[in-house]
Amino acid sequence: MSDGGRMVPVFLAPAGRRIVVFGGGAVALRKCKHFEGFRIEVVAEEVLPEVAEAAEAVVRSTVTAGNAGLFMDGADMVIAATSSKELNGAIRDAAMKRGILVNSAHGGGDVLIPSTLRRGGFTVAVSSEGSAPAFPPYVAAQIDGFLDGSYEKMLGLLVELRPAVMEQIGTQPERAEALERIIKDPEIWRMLRSGDDEGALYAAKKKGGLE
Repeated sequence: MSDGGRMVPVFLAPAGRRIVVFGGGAVALRKCKHFEGFRIEVVAEEVLPEVAEAAEAVVRSTVTAGNAGLFMDGADMVIAATSSKELNGAIRDAAMKRGILVNSAHGGGDVLIPSTLRRGGFTVAVSSEGSAPAFPPYVAAQIDGFLDGSYEKMLGLLVELRPAVMEQIGTQPERAEALERIIKDPEIWRMLRSGDDEGALYAAKKKGGLE
């Protein structure tokens, strides 16, 4: 981390943001896949075909500590994903000197890439904030085994009820309370898990005061 302090989790929309990835190997490929949807430019002398396919542009050039900064103009984020710890450190330092957010495969940047679990409509992200890289994938795998299909169904139910909640319940605290009653109701969860989606919807309306 850049200042040794805690990090704050966020979700970032691609929205045309440009990411410069230094490196063309397997590590760079993982980074490119994570940032799918961003404008990705890869800078490396040798680039795997899969990396080139994932990138919007490829600059085939030898990167050194002295010239790395020349490739960063206009970047919203820099990813140092070469096989060299020393070069990644130089790329990281050059980006931070320019005020550009940076993730380094060897640590020390101000952006960490979490282990993610994506389900229909929601995403879970886990990070140890760089302290133990093996821990987040394990936790994500445990969560994956815990989250059965009823969680996606509950989310869909809440989305379906949202217009009625907004229309029929006057204040935000009251809306939040109504949704909390629905989410915490064990009978609604039981019906969702048993496949009784219509019964769950009826019960949710009643629980939320939306009859």
